[in-house]
Amino acid sequence: MWCIRLIDNFLPANFSAAGLGIVPRTWDGLSGILVAPFIHSSFRHLIANTLPFAVLGAVVLLNGVGEFVFVFVVSALVAGIGTWLFGAPDTQHVGASGVIMGFMGFLLFRAAFDRKISSALITIVVAAFYATAIAWSLVPREDVSWTAHFFGFIGGAIAARLRYPARLTRQVW
Repeated sequence: MWCIRLIDNFLPANFSAAGLGIVPRTWDGLSGILVAPFIHSSFRHLIANTLPFAVLGAVVLLNGVGEFVFVFVVSALVAGIGTWLFGAPDTQHVGASGVIMGFMGFLLFRAAFDRKISSALITIVVAAFYATAIAWSLVPREDVSWTAHFFGFIGGAIAARLRYPARLTRQVW
């Protein structure tokens, strides 16, 4: 993300070395689903995404690189497809906030599926520190892609469900 932003700093406005990002319901915007998390409109935008990405990503990474990559990919795809389908027309959607919201959704829902005390504690901490961010990011505002936030969060919940399928439990009669 930082490398792309550094390169983009020397390119014309509304253009990125990585592409256009997601442009809803256009063929060109469809390819943006894969690159949008790596493109940021400004250094301010990138800095705003870097800290939560690093913190929440590190917590997801505690269970291994495989889990991190899985959550990243599922969140990015769900956020990207949802934004492509439901985003405002004639707009470009870029940034890692869909993935960040995916990390939040994953960490908030994982405990329901893996049923570990450590996951429940992480859920409580994430909810306490990020509840306002979650609520605020889902409010539609100009220049903020609430669709990427919403679908990223849903993507994180889906990733938690897929990563930790239902366990068989013994029934005692």
